[in-house]
Amino acid sequence: MVTNLLVSGYRSFELGVFKDDDPKVVIIKKCLKEEIRSYIEEGVKWILTTGQFGIEQWTIEVVDELKIDYPEIKQGIIFPSLEFGSNWNEKNQMKLMQSKKKVDFVESVSHQPYKDPSQLKNHQAFMLEHTQAALLVYDPENEGKTKWLYQAILKKQEVGEYDCRLIDFDQLQNTTIDE
Repeated sequence: MVTNLLVSGYRSFELGVFKDDDPKVVIIKKCLKEEIRSYIEEGVKWILTTGQFGIEQWTIEVVDELKIDYPEIKQGIIFPSLEFGSNWNEKNQMKLMQSKKKVDFVESVSHQPYKDPSQLKNHQAFMLEHTQAALLVYDPENEGKTKWLYQAILKKQEVGEYDCRLIDFDQLQNTTIDE
C-alpha cells in the first residue's frame, strides 16, 4: 500500500511561468489536486516534496487546500542540503518560508550546506527509499531537470515495485477549468 507519495516535476521557468497569476498554474493545480485526491483516497498519508519552485511549491498549496476535506493528510519538505534556497532572491526566499509554514515536517537529508552533487544523489535515493509512489508533472518527450528523478524511478521499478503516475502535457492541455 502506498502511504508516502513523492510529488515533483518541472520548475516554473521550465514551463515558462514567471508570475503567480499565470493561467497555466490554475490548470496545473487542478490536475495535481485530482491526482493527489485520488492517492489520498487510496490510502496515502504523507505527501513529500523537495521544496523546488514550480510543481513542488504548487503541490504544497494544493495539499494545504486538500487538508480542508482530508485533515488527516500530512505533508513534508525534505531538502537535499542545509540552507537550501539561501541563494535565491528575497521574493523566492519569502515564498519558501511561507511554504515551510504550511507543511507538517521540514528536514534536510544532508545537514551541511550544498558542497557537491553527491548530496543531490543521496537526496534522490533517500526520497525514493522513503516513498512507495511518485506523481510527476513530466513529459518524457520534453525533458527538464525532472528527467534525473524519472530515470531513477524507472531503475527502481526494474528491481521492485514503485508506482509512478505522470501528468503529461496532453493531460494538462485537455484539462478544463470550471467557470
